[in-house]
Amino acid sequence: MNDSQTHAQWFLAPYCIGAKLRSLRTEKRLTLARLAAETSLSTALLSKLETDRMLPTLSTLATICRVYGVGLGHFFCDPAEHLLSVTRNVAGQGRGRSPEEGTRVPLNPSLTQRKLDAAMVHLPPGSHTPEVYSNVERAMLVYVLDGELQMDVGGLRETLSAGDCAYLESDLPTTWGSVGDGDCRLLTVVAKPPSSREFQASATEGSRLD
Repeated sequence: MNDSQTHAQWFLAPYCIGAKLRSLRTEKRLTLARLAAETSLSTALLSKLETDRMLPTLSTLATICRVYGVGLGHFFCDPAEHLLSVTRNVAGQGRGRSPEEGTRVPLNPSLTQRKLDAAMVHLPPGSHTPEVYSNVERAMLVYVLDGELQMDVGGLRETLSAGDCAYLESDLPTTWGSVGDGDCRLLTVVAKPPSSREFQASATEGSRLD
């Protein structure tokens, strides 16, 4: 919470009340002027509520709920899943290592229950890594930011340039390296397989549907 936010604004931010108000009005195809006439609230107030410049009182929200035909629970139900992780100054991390080593900077290391493993990878010229990927249960996406990347998947070799993207699902041994005169920088995203608990829950739910 920063100094410009009140505790109420910080606490209510995940509920996205303004966005929900705007979405309901769009669904009903109402203008602010029409909604103002229906609720006896000013268009200026309604606009501030939709853009989160003002928090609604329960009385005001109840008045708007009457027009939209929804209950207060529409605005205050807790999200089933909400997670945000920010990694600052990714480009500056991993400095100080030997240029022959290359670097891999995880983008979400603090999340223990994450569903994706994302990383920024820096490969110096002429580098070639040992096996980096071999798991049929996982999928990987590679996006080349700078330089050229040579990927060897089993007996297949592909060269990717800046702006190229590769998606891989394979249990074949996979290696990669930087080709050309410059460094190669990659963004990699790997899907983590579900935990045994998640798998059991999914299987149980599937058996109920059968």
